[in-house]
Amino acid sequence: MFRIAPATAFLSLLLASSVVAENDPVVVELFTSQGCSSCPPADRLLHDLVQRDDVIGLALHVDYWDYIGWEDEYAIPGHTRRQRAYARQGERSMIYTPQMVVNGQHDVVGAQSRELDQLINAHLSAAPEAEVKAARSGQDVTVNVTPIELDEDEVYDVRLVQYSPMRHASIRRGELAGHELDYANVVESWQLVGQWDGVAPQKFSAVLTSDLPAVVLVQRAGHGPIVAATKVK
Repeated sequence: MFRIAPATAFLSLLLASSVVAENDPVVVELFTSQGCSSCPPADRLLHDLVQRDDVIGLALHVDYWDYIGWEDEYAIPGHTRRQRAYARQGERSMIYTPQMVVNGQHDVVGAQSRELDQLINAHLSAAPEAEVKAARSGQDVTVNVTPIELDEDEVYDVRLVQYSPMRHASIRRGELAGHELDYANVVESWQLVGQWDGVAPQKFSAVLTSDLPAVVLVQRAGHGPIVAATKVK
C-alpha cells in the first residue's frame, strides 16, 4: 500500500542520488480553514508559493472546524474526504490543519518553510515519471499524457482542478473573529477527466465549468503520488 512517506527519508534518497532532470511543477496542497487559528501563517506561505512557476499551490478549505462558530465559506466536503484519504494512505488516524501535502506523497505540518522548500527542490530534482500538457480553447480543454518511467499495472486519475486566484474573507466569529484575510488559489471544483493506464500516450477532453483558471493533475488512483501536473494555458 502506498504511504505518504516521511519527508526526511525522501530527502535522504534524493541527496544520495545525482539525478537532475527537468520536471513538471510540484503540487503543494494546503488543507486549511477559516476556523483554524494556526492557519494564517500557512495561508501566507501559499501566497508566496503561487508566485513560482515551478510550483502549483492549491488551497483546499475543509469543513470540520465549522462547528466552533464560523462556517468556512470556501470549504468543500470533498476536500475533507481527500485529506482523510491521504491520512489512510499514511496510516494516520487523525487529520489536522494546516497541512501541506507535496505531490501527494509527503506532508509538512503548518508553515515550515525550510522543510517545504527542501521537499519542493527534491521533487524538482527527481527523474520525471510522466508528462502532461493541457491546452484551452474557450471552455474546452485538451489533455495529453505521456509515460516516461511509470510503474506497471497501475491506473492514474487525470483530474481538472479549477481555482480562484484570490478570495477574501471577513471573519466574524470563531477563533479568527475580526480578521480580514486573503486566500490564494482557492480550489472551487474538481473534475475526473478520465483514467489512464500509464502505458501509452493518451489524449483526453474536458469542458470547464467556469472561466476560472485550471490545472491538470495526474495521480495514481486511490490518492497515490502525483506523477505529473501542469497549468492549463
